[in-house]
Amino acid sequence: MLHSTSLLHHNNYRFLFSFRSKPSLLDSQSQSQSQSLSFSKSLSSSSSSSSSSSSSSSCCRVARISTETLELSPPPPGFNFRREISRLTALREKLSGCDTLQEKLRIIDADYRVRRFFGSSSGNRNAGLARVLSVLRLESDKLFLIKCLVAAGQEHVLCLDETVPEMESPASGSVKSAFYALAKMIEKLESNNGNSGAGFGKTKMGMGMALADHEIRDLNKLLETLAQIECFYDCIGGVIGYQITVLELIVQQLVDQKNTNWSQHMHEVKERQILGIDAPTGLDLSENTEYASHAALWGIEGLPDLGEIYPLGGSADRLDLVDPNTGECLPAAMLPFCGRTLLEGLIRDLQAREFLYFKLYGEQCITPVAIMTSSAKNNHKHITSLCERLSWFGRGRSTFQLFEQPLVPVIGAEDGQWLVTKPFSPLSKPGGHGVIWKLAHDKGIFKWFSSQGRKGATVRQVSNVVAATDVTLLALAGIGLRQGKKLGFASCERISGATEGINVLMEKKSPDGNWEYGVTCIEYTEFDKFGITDGSLVPKSLQAEFPANTNILYVDLPSAEKVGSSKNVNSIPGMVLNTRKPIVYVDQFGRQCSVSGGRLECTMQNIADNYFNSYSNRCYNGVEDKLDTFIVYNERRRVTSSAKKKRRHGYKSLRQTPDGALLDILRNAHDLLSPCDIKLPEIGADGNYVDSGPPFLILLHPALGPLWEVTRQKFYGGSISEGSELQVEVAEFFWRNVQLNGSLVIIAENVMGSMQIDESGEPILHHGQRCGRCKLQNVKVLNEGIDWRHGGNVYWKHDVQRSEVLQIILHGNAEFEATDVVLQGNHVFEVPDGYKLKIMPGSTGLAIQLDPIEQGMMESGSWHWDYKIEGSHIKLELAES
Repeated sequence: MLHSTSLLHHNNYRFLFSFRSKPSLLDSQSQSQSQSLSFSKSLSSSSSSSSSSSSSSSCCRVARISTETLELSPPPPGFNFRREISRLTALREKLSGCDTLQEKLRIIDADYRVRRFFGSSSGNRNAGLARVLSVLRLESDKLFLIKCLVAAGQEHVLCLDETVPEMESPASGSVKSAFYALAKMIEKLESNNGNSGAGFGKTKMGMGMALADHEIRDLNKLLETLAQIECFYDCIGGVIGYQITVLELIVQQLVDQKNTNWSQHMHEVKERQILGIDAPTGLDLSENTEYASHAALWGIEGLPDLGEIYPLGGSADRLDLVDPNTGECLPAAMLPFCGRTLLEGLIRDLQAREFLYFKLYGEQCITPVAIMTSSAKNNHKHITSLCERLSWFGRGRSTFQLFEQPLVPVIGAEDGQWLVTKPFSPLSKPGGHGVIWKLAHDKGIFKWFSSQGRKGATVRQVSNVVAATDVTLLALAGIGLRQGKKLGFASCERISGATEGINVLMEKKSPDGNWEYGVTCIEYTEFDKFGITDGSLVPKSLQAEFPANTNILYVDLPSAEKVGSSKNVNSIPGMVLNTRKPIVYVDQFGRQCSVSGGRLECTMQNIADNYFNSYSNRCYNGVEDKLDTFIVYNERRRVTSSAKKKRRHGYKSLRQTPDGALLDILRNAHDLLSPCDIKLPEIGADGNYVDSGPPFLILLHPALGPLWEVTRQKFYGGSISEGSELQVEVAEFFWRNVQLNGSLVIIAENVMGSMQIDESGEPILHHGQRCGRCKLQNVKVLNEGIDWRHGGNVYWKHDVQRSEVLQIILHGNAEFEATDVVLQGNHVFEVPDGYKLKIMPGSTGLAIQLDPIEQGMMESGSWHWDYKIEGSHIKLELAES
């Protein structure tokens, strides 16, 4: 049980933060001028002695937040961030007042950087550049984007020089020389071969020089990237606004580095004060099991009102995932985990919930799925190809919407310059999953959900393989739907020092004097700004006292659409610039570079910042019950375990690796089956896995439940020995007193139903029709199983070498039954569609009987599980046909 712990309330003190002056640091008249920042202490106890002891106590970790006036030092000498931000801000304001593209071109042409770069005076060495653009036949909108790039101080992106430059200012030297040379070539233009590519043609120049096809393609791609930035980030000023925002965040980080005690978000400085940050209280699903069951049933009942949202656009660089055949880098969704890609795992979990709905209510429910992709590592192409290859998982193409997020430039933290890999090619990456709300509005995703009658949606990331375990997702959605909430978090205990954010209950004071409360998130990259200590530096970290942000969300769709369509900065929540990890890349001169930098990212969970509830009076106890935001808890391995990064050779830590995720799945399997009177080996520490692998492998199809109380009624008695393997890919399954020592693999072709072609020619999965079935009663399975000494075993892939295995393969509606027998050695029982295979004791060993299924039982089978709701629980009854 997570207890409510206050970050800013210790020993009966509440720290109140206020700012003496409202203007931004960047509004000061000179870089040497600074503002002072202070905060006052409001005592809820009158004891002054307590104040003294609190401030001196070693356990009072808010001592990091000094009560002395802080001077916010300006950035170091060099690039003048203040002047650049002021110039670009003025330009943005002028552009925002324009009604036509021609007006915008007139405004941007007046910018001194643009005038200097594109000037046509006789003394200007750039005089030929206008001719270059004329030859390239850029349309006015594309010309505007190029000029925005230059105005933003990024003219080096257009560099065509192949010579490694000297150390010099980006605005001079080799970068410009390339354009001078290009201008001279254009002056000697001999011919133009017409259009080639979108927007302009292949340009041949004098002296045998030419703008090559690949350069034309790269310039086209640059224009596409700039157009996406200009369009998507229109709420902050497009390309110019993007640059302003990252420069402001760099300045903020420079201030943070100078003053580690406390600094505040710029928008918080200007608009509202944070008065308190507490650990939020909420339903603990692992302790209040009766209410958790109720909530999960609400979630099942509400499936026809729910959609599913997957943000899959990330580049997943830490996985180092490469196609073994082509060498192509792959996105996280394509990681082969436990025998299938991560994306397939998400859909399996969803179909298991839909199958449970069918078993309870007798109706088919197909949930619409929206997937945000990106072009990073051909993410969109790979995901689309996978869905097509798997026939859209038997759900129909119309139940999916794929929408692609824009890529954004990576910026060097030293001077705000875009990093470049080759001419016209800035290093670009996805701009964070927080773009999902505005993008969903822009692409019509919310209207699509609404057209199908969906009121809410569950959101989960592809790398988290345990989010749908037991009641977690269903209870989260059930509470959100039943109580009319706008946003919900599924959370758990946080591991100290983990690279994950925290969920908090935040108290603010709004400009109109009202008190505002909401459950929200603070990203780990923002901890320093809130005075949250690093777990590696103190005995008991404040980070560990707050629950983990897992990015498992319930969202009310109309409320999310309102935020996404707001046409202001609120539609892109949680903007951050993470420069903690060095950016390693090869620049346009072929040099291996490692620089401090990042790109503008935003966080989808911080949409919560739009849902604070306002009260005229201060609220103390029980405010969370009244909020539009809420949180539920469960044990960590039933909420989050991520396959985010590759485990390096020799590393003992399994955190956020596929290996660690597999171990959590096995621990969950142990927790699931142990109460069924099945003896299982214990799972030791992670270090044991590193040395010798897992103690067993148990992989169960989620449609066996997915609620554990359902699954447990299908299993009872027996044992699974150390080193054994159990894989069950069948939903209609019966296990009674089975002793497994070796490998048992049961694969049904029709796990939850059969495919039927609809009127549009698409295969659609029909639940409950012609399912495969398997019964095991009083059975011993003995074989050599997995060869645990084989060096090529990759357990998290379920890629293992077996010495022997008992394999049962069920085609179509095939059935398998084994009763009172010992199945020893290597066996494969493959049962054809329409048949039932029974194995019984015989006079001289095993009696094997293969019979056709009676015609009247072809659809429903010779037996099935009946599901019924009794109170807050689901009861199963075995029904013989």
